[in-house]
Amino acid sequence: MKNKNLVSRRSTLKGMGAIAAAAFVSSKMVYGGQETLIRPDLTSQSSDIRKKVFEKVFQTPFIDTHEHLPDESERLNGNYCRYRNKGDDWSIIFANYLDSDMRSVGMPQGDFNKFFSPKVDPLKKWTLLEPFWPFIKNTGYGQAVRVAIKELYGVDELSAKTVAKVQTGYEKVRQAGFYRRILCDLANIESCQVNSGDGFTESNMPTLLMQDIGIVGMLAGPNLELAKPAGVKVGSLSDWHKVIDWWFDKYAKYAVAVKSQNAYSRNIDYEKVPAEQADAIFKKNLNAQSLTAKEQKTLEDHLFWYAVNKATACNLPIKLHTGYYAIWDDKKPRMPLSRLVQNPGAATDLCRTSPETRFVFMHICYPYYEELISIAKHYPNAYVDMCWSWIINPVAAKDLLKKYLVTAPANKILTFGGDYGPVEPVLGHAVIARQGTALALSELVEEGWLSLDNALELTDPIMHQNARDIFNLAEKTKALKHVTWA
Repeated sequence: MKNKNLVSRRSTLKGMGAIAAAAFVSSKMVYGGQETLIRPDLTSQSSDIRKKVFEKVFQTPFIDTHEHLPDESERLNGNYCRYRNKGDDWSIIFANYLDSDMRSVGMPQGDFNKFFSPKVDPLKKWTLLEPFWPFIKNTGYGQAVRVAIKELYGVDELSAKTVAKVQTGYEKVRQAGFYRRILCDLANIESCQVNSGDGFTESNMPTLLMQDIGIVGMLAGPNLELAKPAGVKVGSLSDWHKVIDWWFDKYAKYAVAVKSQNAYSRNIDYEKVPAEQADAIFKKNLNAQSLTAKEQKTLEDHLFWYAVNKATACNLPIKLHTGYYAIWDDKKPRMPLSRLVQNPGAATDLCRTSPETRFVFMHICYPYYEELISIAKHYPNAYVDMCWSWIINPVAAKDLLKKYLVTAPANKILTFGGDYGPVEPVLGHAVIARQGTALALSELVEEGWLSLDNALELTDPIMHQNARDIFNLAEKTKALKHVTWA
């Protein structure tokens, strides 16, 4: 599919936009096949620089480098996301990330459970949210949801008076074809890269929902369920190597990258450990014997590099979670900044240890993004992915992009990934990312760091061309067009 056709189908973001504070982009929303336009909301005093940059950014398609979207058929069957069980109503669009703000602001666990329960009347859920909504609606998580509600359901402000309209809008939008409508026609996204968990998922929408190979279960645990499709009976470390080999042999041709979120349980300080040193530990683990922390790290380190070496041989980049943790858990609240602050130092060790491997460091290592810029500047095999960052802290994300573009090579940054399970707030996140990208470029021009021509020239690379090159998307798309499972 040629790019000009993609752009012509995505008329939603032809104009300029602004979501500063709570002033959302003005829009004309007609769902069901009619043209939908997000119109400019810049003041008449806006400079020609801003008008030109915003127009360019809002016309340019994104390649979305990180999502957790199930196939549309799963959503239509009531399964919004593989790793959660929620009601199929408007509360779903709160169920990724904004739910963490709901707990952080003080919503009791009982009310939280009721809000997402399929057994509670959707119209009554507003009363559970109302006391807390004023305090979380302006966070990045909150703004992404508000933009989605505005653009998809035509509701400017969530309230007792509008909740019924939101629910009706949710039901009207969630129909066959709504993924392409939201992602392609409204958000102007060319394709998404999806992490669906361990292994590789054979998506029914292979060229839209392109897939990573998830390796966290190959090294942490490990997850022996991965051996079943491979048909390998695991009795030794060499058998487990065969399982890993099977996943790469079967799916590397179709995968865009390899993804690990192992950083949720440890630092990314993986050392090269020979098989001989890990073999006895693997057998101990296989026999359900407890491992010491040192043994667990040794085993994970060995398996990490085994999978990374396979990926590198297959020309697949390695996506690694860095920085901030998602999801509030009452039983195990997790935000170990003492460990997160070590991510950048460990990232430099990875780049130095395996210079032939391309490492994509995700989520800007928030809040330690200054360090990540320095890594990309120094190491040829270090890349920065801004996925999720625009809704963690949109001002920090804009700050990173400004600093990055005058510090490190511009071909090594990826500027958008929604990182959602439900598809609806991806639209809101994309608008926020466009707003921040346009502001970053405009400010660099206004401050004299870039010429206007330089800023306009950068939009295509940072919004989609870098992703095409880094992930070899032309070749992957060609292969995915002919898969038997779609």
